[in-house]
Amino acid sequence: MSGFEIAGWGISVPDQVLTSTELGDRLGVGEDWIVSRCGINERRIVEDGQTTASLAIEAGRRALDKAGLTGADIAHLIVATATPEQLSPATSAFVHTALGIAGSAHDVNSECSGFVYSLVTAAGLMMMDPRPILIVGSDTHSLTVDPEDRDLSILVGDGAGAVVLTPSPDTWIRAWNLGADGSKHDSLKVVAGGSRMPTTAETVAQGLHYAKINGNEIYLNAVRFTVRTVKQTLEQAKVTVDDVDHIIPHQANIRIINSILSHTGLDPAKLVTNLDRYGNTASASIPIALAEALDGGRINNGDLVLLAGFGAGMTWGSVLLEWGGVST
Repeated sequence: MSGFEIAGWGISVPDQVLTSTELGDRLGVGEDWIVSRCGINERRIVEDGQTTASLAIEAGRRALDKAGLTGADIAHLIVATATPEQLSPATSAFVHTALGIAGSAHDVNSECSGFVYSLVTAAGLMMMDPRPILIVGSDTHSLTVDPEDRDLSILVGDGAGAVVLTPSPDTWIRAWNLGADGSKHDSLKVVAGGSRMPTTAETVAQGLHYAKINGNEIYLNAVRFTVRTVKQTLEQAKVTVDDVDHIIPHQANIRIINSILSHTGLDPAKLVTNLDRYGNTASASIPIALAEALDGGRINNGDLVLLAGFGAGMTWGSVLLEWGGVST
């Protein structure tokens, strides 16, 4: 068995809702100003006691239940996050113990491309070791944003999404493409708190632990690289944009998503998005949208499902799945 199937999925989002009206009042702008720039009406924000790991654990448990498995059945755990539980150990350690995972565990930090990177990684693992794998994307970027930073505050939401892969004689991946350009590392960054700039009273006082964004650079490169990876993946699969049944992009900003659709020729009617309700949940955005589409009965066997993401770094990636798989 060299293939896999997606046997379970689950999400976890905080109960606390922050509307664009409420956020606009805090930032001194109108709701329309926010919605027109990003397409987000509300987002979910963690409350006291909720963390990246706690959301990941809940989403992972729901995915395992859906698959009819327990942590004891899981050979590998991959947690995609850019907002770790703490600097050390990896967030996956906390998820591992809470879910009783039997096998290995590691984190992937490719920012908002993390789930796509993890899925491709898991497919490679499955070829070498055909046993169940749990993938979780979880982020709490609301905790890394300066509350007074309008550019980022209007975008971010918190959440987690998870899928369980189980071995199959068929392959679900028709094609994939991953890429990175490290020279763009300054476009979105948190400069303090790591080895380059350890935490001090001065870095905290200067707000250097907050994320900083170059919005124009992110927009241009997000569109450029996502369009490139989508075209390369479809070309590798020998399909056209018309063959794709569902498009699940990273839920970053409606302007970016619409520009990607326009430049690739992908049909907007096939777009799966929940950006208006959750905001940008980073590594969690694609698995949350995928899980909701599945729960809504939107995806059927034989459908071609395109996942495409981009993130700080910069990173990008896309995967074309044939739901239900094709014989190898």
